Amino acid sequence: MLKSIIIVTISVLNLGPVETAYQEQLDYQTVERGVLSEALTAVWDTPAMTGRDYLLMQPASREEVYLRFIENSATKGHEPMTTFGWNATELLVKDPDAMATKLADSAFRMIGPPKDLWTAPDAPRAMQVKGPGDEVLYLTRNLDFEFSGYVDRVFIMVVGGPSMDAFKDYYANTMGLKVGDATPFQITVISNAQGLPADTAYPLAVARISERFLIELDEYPVTVGARPLEAGKLPPGTAMVSFEVEDLDALDVELRAAPGKLSGLAYQDRRSAVTIGPAGEWIELIETGISTD
Repeated sequence: MLKSIIIVTISVLNLGPVETAYQEQLDYQTVERGVLSEALTAVWDTPAMTGRDYLLMQPASREEVYLRFIENSATKGHEPMTTFGWNATELLVKDPDAMATKLADSAFRMIGPPKDLWTAPDAPRAMQVKGPGDEVLYLTRNLDFEFSGYVDRVFIMVVGGPSMDAFKDYYANTMGLKVGDATPFQITVISNAQGLPADTAYPLAVARISERFLIELDEYPVTVGARPLEAGKLPPGTAMVSFEVEDLDALDVELRAAPGKLSGLAYQDRRSAVTIGPAGEWIELIETGISTD
């Protein structure tokens, strides 16, 4: 059902420092800016977001996979990687060690130094940072994915929830993805954020969207809890992920509001709607506009 990742939406307090940091440090370019329209917030069912300023940013490669930053007030009780939902955005980079040097003394604060994810000559190598909007990024060299430049597009979204069984059922049976078996994995940045021992193991599985995109499913302790949400607003932090789908009407999901055709660079007058996943993660569904008949 899900075809590709189109937009990652991140709530931030102030767009200015975010735009500067992504331009100067990650070579992302602003390709659209404006305020959220009533038509858009009606589809999201977030009336309190109407008129909020936003930026749409794109990697230097011009890949049509966007980061959308939206000004949103701070939500009391929210800290990155301590609640269920979307918790990190993973970007392809050429050299995590060089990135660590480049980002030193920048608006991106390292929370996990570069290291191989497992022992093998071609193992992915990754580092983790908090960005200027308090968003979490994984910066990963993965030789299984083609990309250009020293930093490129989103290729994995990371979601945390209380039940791996619920994750696997939803993403396999409702969203039609191939989901692998869960494996215990030590994820130091999560343990640090949650005040748990560094050797804590989290069940981790991967849902494959395509050869270009994946979703990482992390099972958190059930004591973590849901993300705090203010009425009429987007969630704080990594708020929502937008995926292409062939046909909204073919999906057996509950929508927050009626679908609507939306304008703008990423939407291109296509129908869009929003649903909520098993961990409270907001999922925007954008029709491809291409018939498969």
